[in-house]
Amino acid sequence: MTTQYKTVDQIKQVGVVGAGTMGAGIAQVASQAGLDVVLFDLSESVLEAAKANLKKSMDKLVSRGKFSEEDAQGICDRISYVNDINSMERADLVVEAIVERLDIKQQLFQQLESICSDQTILATNTSSISVTAIGSALKDPARLAGLHFFNPAPIMKLVEVIHGLATDANVVETLLALSKQWGKVGVAAKSSPGFIVNRVARPFYAEGLRMAEEGVTEPERIDLLLKEAGGFRMGPFELTDLIGQDVNYAVTSSVFESYYFDPRFKPSLMQKELVDAGWLGRKSGRGFYQYPEGKQLVPNLEWDDIRFGGFFNISSAVVSPAIKSLIDRIKARGIDIPTETEGDEGEIVFANGATLVLTDGRTTLERSLAEDNRNIIQMDLAIDYSTCESLALSTHPEMPEEVWAEVYAMFDFLGVKTRVIKDLPGLIVMRTVAMLINEASDALHLGIADATGIDAAMQAGVNYPTGLLAWADKLGTSFVADVLNNISLFYGDDRYRVSPALLQRAFVNAPFHQID
Repeated sequence: MTTQYKTVDQIKQVGVVGAGTMGAGIAQVASQAGLDVVLFDLSESVLEAAKANLKKSMDKLVSRGKFSEEDAQGICDRISYVNDINSMERADLVVEAIVERLDIKQQLFQQLESICSDQTILATNTSSISVTAIGSALKDPARLAGLHFFNPAPIMKLVEVIHGLATDANVVETLLALSKQWGKVGVAAKSSPGFIVNRVARPFYAEGLRMAEEGVTEPERIDLLLKEAGGFRMGPFELTDLIGQDVNYAVTSSVFESYYFDPRFKPSLMQKELVDAGWLGRKSGRGFYQYPEGKQLVPNLEWDDIRFGGFFNISSAVVSPAIKSLIDRIKARGIDIPTETEGDEGEIVFANGATLVLTDGRTTLERSLAEDNRNIIQMDLAIDYSTCESLALSTHPEMPEEVWAEVYAMFDFLGVKTRVIKDLPGLIVMRTVAMLINEASDALHLGIADATGIDAAMQAGVNYPTGLLAWADKLGTSFVADVLNNISLFYGDDRYRVSPALLQRAFVNAPFHQID
């Protein structure tokens, strides 16, 4: 006989095991949704700290007008703090948020299985351990699913709902509905290393680290370009400093090992050096940045100077969807473009012969030789050229100054800081975004989640400026595949192989999402 697990309407009491930062945050989320919560921890001092921190947090929210005093008190009162695991007996849902060790989690769930009702749903907040493996220790693994919150749980919108091999489909649907009821973005995903976010986000760190190792430009500039041109909230170096270099390196190493040493997830020797030195980021006072008195010290970056008086004259432009916002920005400033046509490969041609193009993943030297034009200047990707504040460029090593000075003069007139960087494939933003799109495509290919779920997860979980697969649709799947193929040809590295899901669409430039 099939067990009927609790439905979303039947979940009135939530048990949370582990009163650390994450567990206490989950308890707060459930209480804010009006549910009774039993928060368990073996340590009385941890429970007391969780209770005090919640009160402090609620006081701040009341002072900001987020809650009334009555509502805030109700949130605090609905949470019971206990150190007896048997207090979970009446819980309709129990969420575990304890140490990331498979054996300890299995022991806990075996204990909960003997305490709770057969209809109680059991959930793990694990960020890295297989839900299938945890469930294998249970008599009824169908009742167990992953319910992966992001830190801080009361603020971050994403909840990954993970189904193991044995997880009942109704349990997943209940947790998705509950996540929505709690004001979260719930996304279903298959149990696999890193789930959605911790897998798909790896290239954001990995490509930044590799570019820094290669001396493409300074880490601080990579951060700034990804923010000001790419639209990301933080760059990879300041973000890993915030996470902790040791924590980020450990997660990358775990994913690398879990995927049987796939080169796409290969850890960075540069990051390992920081970990070995104890330069762990904000918490140690030094990482890629220094933090005197806890404040990030950002060095002043040099940008390109305008030469030859800052004059420029545009002869013609081919307007493609990828650079249309730049053309619009130029015209909005009253700059005349005598000849303007539409095409798939955009370019801006200047009077002195410079040809400004969007990078296609080749080095500028390689592209100049292939197109027999040493006056090519490649620019990096921007999520929106109409608002971007800085941009990376690369040139042919023998390009005359008077040729590329026109391009700098135009960007200076538009208020865009530019910097010619080392001529390696894909520049900064394009290379990073193409690899992120590729990883999202592979998650789709392997059935980890659907396209809508993957895009929602990356926006809600790590605040990406747009969904990655939607970004691929905007750029064109065939173009993204070409960028990756060109980078792969340069390096001869399987790290840049194109995902089958992207490649299949690239043949006919088909989108990931249905476009009306």
